[in-house]
Amino acid sequence: MAGTDLELSHAGFTVDDGVALLLLDRAGEQLNTLNPEVAGDIAAVVGEVERDPSIKALVIGSAKTDNFLAGADIRWLRSFDEPARVTEAIGSGQRLLSRIERLHTVMGKPVVAAIHGACLGGGLELAMACGMRVASNDEGRTQLGQPEVQIGLMPGGGGTQRLPRLVGIAAGLDLILTGRSVRPRTALKMGLVDEICPKEVLVDVAVARAREAIGRPTTAGDASGSTFGRITGWLSPKHLQELALEENPIGRRLLFSKAEERMLAATGGNYPAPPAILRAVKTGVEQGPEAGYAAELAEFAALVVSPEAKALIGVFLDSQALKHDTGTATQVSGRPVTKVGVVGGGLMGGGIASVNTLHAGVRTRVREVDAAAVGRALAHVRRGLDERVSRRRLSSREAVKAMQLVTGSVDWIGFEDADVVLEAVFEDLALKRSVLAEVEAVTGEDTVFASNTSSIPIGAIAEGAARPHNVIGMHYFSPVEKMPLLEVVVTPTTADEVTATCVDLGRRQGKTVIVVNDGTGFYTTRILGPYMNEVGHLLTEGARIEDIDQAMTRWGFPVGPVTLADEVGLDVGAKIGRIMEKAYGSRMAASDGFARLVGDDRKGRKNGRGFYRYEDGERKGVDPSVYDLLGITPGPSPGTDRIQERLYLHLLNEAARCLEEGILRRPADGDIGAVFGLGYPPFRGGPFVTIDRIGPAQVVDRLDALADTHGERYTPADILRQVAADGTSFRG
Repeated sequence: MAGTDLELSHAGFTVDDGVALLLLDRAGEQLNTLNPEVAGDIAAVVGEVERDPSIKALVIGSAKTDNFLAGADIRWLRSFDEPARVTEAIGSGQRLLSRIERLHTVMGKPVVAAIHGACLGGGLELAMACGMRVASNDEGRTQLGQPEVQIGLMPGGGGTQRLPRLVGIAAGLDLILTGRSVRPRTALKMGLVDEICPKEVLVDVAVARAREAIGRPTTAGDASGSTFGRITGWLSPKHLQELALEENPIGRRLLFSKAEERMLAATGGNYPAPPAILRAVKTGVEQGPEAGYAAELAEFAALVVSPEAKALIGVFLDSQALKHDTGTATQVSGRPVTKVGVVGGGLMGGGIASVNTLHAGVRTRVREVDAAAVGRALAHVRRGLDERVSRRRLSSREAVKAMQLVTGSVDWIGFEDADVVLEAVFEDLALKRSVLAEVEAVTGEDTVFASNTSSIPIGAIAEGAARPHNVIGMHYFSPVEKMPLLEVVVTPTTADEVTATCVDLGRRQGKTVIVVNDGTGFYTTRILGPYMNEVGHLLTEGARIEDIDQAMTRWGFPVGPVTLADEVGLDVGAKIGRIMEKAYGSRMAASDGFARLVGDDRKGRKNGRGFYRYEDGERKGVDPSVYDLLGITPGPSPGTDRIQERLYLHLLNEAARCLEEGILRRPADGDIGAVFGLGYPPFRGGPFVTIDRIGPAQVVDRLDALADTHGERYTPADILRQVAADGTSFRG
């Protein structure tokens, strides 16, 4: 191919026999992302194609190994602080994509996108502006989607208009409102791409399709010949039903009404992006593309500067930063891990074995008390593999091969060469010390011993250990396969190399990892303690169970604290509560009511008796006998705002104490730990972002007022008073 005189910093551009090839390659970055410089290079190429009559077609691909275009540069988006700047910058991007669309719809110059790897956000918007999309058939790496809603935003480059036109309103709304991505076969079936082929011939096929299309007219958003996807899809009842709704005004009103209903049920009205998306899509459908593009731009500009988007973008960037953190000041490398031993194959141990097999790809040996328990642990792993096969994430052959990585036993045979041994036994200090002693007796000098405890100090477990420098905490959350956080807990004697080893293993298991210093309850369990205890105090004062739960789900938690108590198990909560009270005194004391509930053999969902009634595992409403057992009569609700304040201020205050005492290394870890581990509302950014948003001085005033009424458990942390007095903030 012949070169050109264009000077491009983030792309390569060649022309061969009338077909121009643009390969995106953002300099110095692993992934292609959009920013003004990259957009400038694309604009320069588009201008050349517009001006040069010898260029008959354009193919847009990527020079990166496994990435087409992963969307806009999040750091750039975060820099915006006023809507006017956003309108100018994003409006320029919209106009650039319209010029690309005009190449094939008006000028008759076909434009083909050659897609391999991530084609997300602005990347998909660029691809949809092309007249045709050819994707690699790599189901593992190639994915297409509009994930902006996950960081509090929406498509800003025409995605709310082109995607519904390309795949249909219902399918388009589903992709944009959920932020989910689709793989090549699904994208082909729904009409999002026109062809799939092996990666090795992707660019050649795209160039061939561009040549074939020269001289053939195309229309915007209709490269596949259908507004609602491929012709073959029209014959299914589902698509005929969607078509019936989308092709008439009454049906469209019903479709948007149902979408809004589902959206509000899912978000509780706490996230501004989904309703903004609906408004923009609806405007385009009812008033035409130009009005739709204008509505999208206005909505996007307002969202980017919203506190919700700032918080969600912050969570995303914090989690990305953790991917490069070894958890040590020295940034030492960890030891290689090829085999992991797991002691205890119950819900937690089975889950750990699953993520070892499904994600980390390491050999795992599970020890249990008898053959039946070993069988249950292995079956747990098998179910996870079967699910991935059913979702086409693994082939049957790959699942069989993965299952061969995990074995089990009722003794210590097979543990002698383990690099890491993870214990997941009951929350009992003597038992955990006993397991540690046995593991040290059968393993080598460099074997790491990690405890999956949720509250017992790692230093206490390590007392008397032969190799205390190898002892560490790895606190997983249930269910292990789904919960994204791993809390790695280090003692003063834990070797940096051991910390780095466990952080790396956690990442290989697919976890977001925070490293915290040792202390009873560490970080996540500790901040949850006073929050859960306050439920008992509220109940004693006459608050209704359902009012407490509803108040906190409205505040943004996925479940209320009373429901959470039933799910965790009242007996488990009581046991942890005693450990916390012993360590931190009366401010961590639970109300007497919890002890009475446990004494009545109420363990929550697992035995069908808790705050709520259960039948065949299904919750059937509040159990009114709880009030009799507590000796209380529910009165008028204290009010949603009052309940919320009584509860969330405990989380904020205890998070500040953890930072003050050095449990947390930095505020960002506290925010990530709360969001990923406890379901803290992501749109609030985490406890420290919330403190900054409210204002430290205001938080201190509210805590002082509650302490005057309810006692020392609300006394503000010293660090809160200091930050308030200094007029500074935690996150800057």
